[in-house]
Formats: sequence, structure tokens, C-alpha cells
Amino acid sequence: MLKLLVVEDHGLVREGLLQTIRGLEVGTLVLGAAEAAEALEIMERNSDVDLVVLDLMLPNLNGMAFLSVLRKRHPDVPVVILSALDDAETVRRAMTRGASGFVPKSSSSESLLTALRRVLAGEVVLPPNYRDSGATRRPRSLAERFGLTKGQVAVLELLIEGKSNREIADYLGLTEGTVKIHVRAIFKALNVTTRPQALLAVGKLQVRS
Repeated sequence: MLKLLVVEDHGLVREGLLQTIRGLEVGTLVLGAAEAAEALEIMERNSDVDLVVLDLMLPNLNGMAFLSVLRKRHPDVPVVILSALDDAETVRRAMTRGASGFVPKSSSSESLLTALRRVLAGEVVLPPNYRDSGATRRPRSLAERFGLTKGQVAVLELLIEGKSNREIADYLGLTEGTVKIHVRAIFKALNVTTRPQALLAVGKLQVRS
């Protein structure tokens, strides 16, 4: 029996998605969450989730940052992004952060189900009209620019979201001491000494990109 999790903050949209995804196959169980913290709690209680369908526009913690959290805590669970933001750069960022598929919200129900079936079969799914405009001159990732590990990038993205060390530890399943070690390494890599300086450095970088 398949078990999927839908993370979508709009109740009517979420209910519609739950109903649609139940059509994947007989007996499919679909769970729903309105935001990242609730989704993590559900996944802790359900270690057999086969796939996560994730909206990017979430309260408290945006979908891109939460995608990094999922890749850190549940690396074997594929994540399909379902978003109204489907420009080439958004798609590229999601796939770079570890998504297994990206489906525009303008897609039909059957297109969504087809994409989910393909991802569950081990394929990577992109929007039909996607063109990677950065293929020849792609902006480097934070990890590439500063020599950060995947774990440090996950911590940095949560820092950008304004999360405390304790909150970051809870999200990533780390000790607060480990988070502090990552933060010190991030500060050193960015050549800063405070959080505001780190946010400013990353902000300037994103503007130039």
C-alpha cells in the first residue's frame, strides 16, 4: 500500500490534492499537513511514507528551506514540488536542492498522477516546457561558492529563515551543540562574525545572481 504526504497550507487545495492522489492505486493512503513542523511530526510517526508532495509557499518555513530539511532528515523519501511558481530558476533551485520532480499547479490531475507514478518508479520529472536557461552560465550554489557541506547549507538556509539554533536543531534532528559548530563554520566561510552580517552577505550574493 502506498503512503504519501501532501504539504500544502491552503485547506481547500490540500483536500482536493488528497482526493486526487488517492487515485494513484487502490488502497493509497494520503496524509496532509499545513506547514513544515506538522509535516515533520507526521513523518516521525510514519516512517513508511513513500513520497512527499510539497508546496513552495508555506507559512513559517518556505518550501525551499523545508526541502533541504527533508533531504537531511529523510534522504530516501522522494519529494515532488507542486507549485504555482514554475519559472526556470525556481525549478532549477528545487532540483538542485534534491527534489525528484516538479509539477506546476496549472497541470491537470492526470498529469500530476502520471508524474507521481514516474517518480515512484525512480524517474526524475520536470515540467514539459522547462528549459534550463542557466545551463551554460549557471550561478554557483552556496556550497560551491563558500565550500560548505550539505549539512552546513541546510543550517544556513534555516538561518536565513530567522530560525534560532534550537529551532534549527529540532528541524534537522541535530543537537544544539552540532548546530553551533555548523554556524561557526558558516561564519568563517562567509568571513562574518554575526547572523545579520551572514544574512547581508547571502542577500547581496542572491541579488547579484
